[in-house]
Amino acid sequence: MALAVVVGAGAGAGSVIFRWCIRTFTHVFSGHADYSASPAADNPHAPWLGPYFVLLAPAVGGLLYGPLVNRYAKEARGHGVPEVMLAVAQRGGRISPKVAVVKTLASALTIGSGGSVGREGPIVQIGSALGSTLGRLTKVTEGRMKLLVACGAAGGIAATFNAPLAGVFFAMELILGTFSAEAFGATVLASVTASVIGRAAFGDVAFLNLPGFHVDHLAQYGLFAALVLVAAGLGVGFARFL
Repeated sequence: MALAVVVGAGAGAGSVIFRWCIRTFTHVFSGHADYSASPAADNPHAPWLGPYFVLLAPAVGGLLYGPLVNRYAKEARGHGVPEVMLAVAQRGGRISPKVAVVKTLASALTIGSGGSVGREGPIVQIGSALGSTLGRLTKVTEGRMKLLVACGAAGGIAATFNAPLAGVFFAMELILGTFSAEAFGATVLASVTASVIGRAAFGDVAFLNLPGFHVDHLAQYGLFAALVLVAAGLGVGFARFL
């Protein structure tokens, strides 16, 4: 339980550093703290390019990303979540500590330069790498190692998206693939610890602000049920097709 809290704190701190790196690279490549808030604006670092710098920035980011990952941590390639699942399934949860550092820099570089990626995969792999590293240092068993990896993933999701419950179920369903009282307790501790750090740094703000919702007529519940059946059928069909 104590190790779960430490991993959660590490994942929370990792999310803060990751977000700071994203903001830094965004400012370097676009000249703005959030370019999406001022689309089509010029880059003050290269005003002669006008708004067309957006064609160059992702290419430069990609040219820097490739050698960085290939040279220092090839395990950091890819989305992040499948790589963690593979480490748990085939390597007993062992993830190189270099992954946390390289994934932070490489993913922040890609996002900041306008690459078409998000924060979910990177922060899961960063948190999981921290959990695996702590497991190696304390020489825990393979089962405990996998659990610490899941704690890192839960903490990363909780801190980055202000979603502690989502972090817990994400880790148990995808990373561990099993439910138990011990795993639930450990991931909750890690997730809540990371969430506290995330809220202290970013504020208690919802990741998505949804509009107000209300049901006008009871018949709408039937439409919701029909939508669920259609979505489930599409999900099964897509999985089989894939």
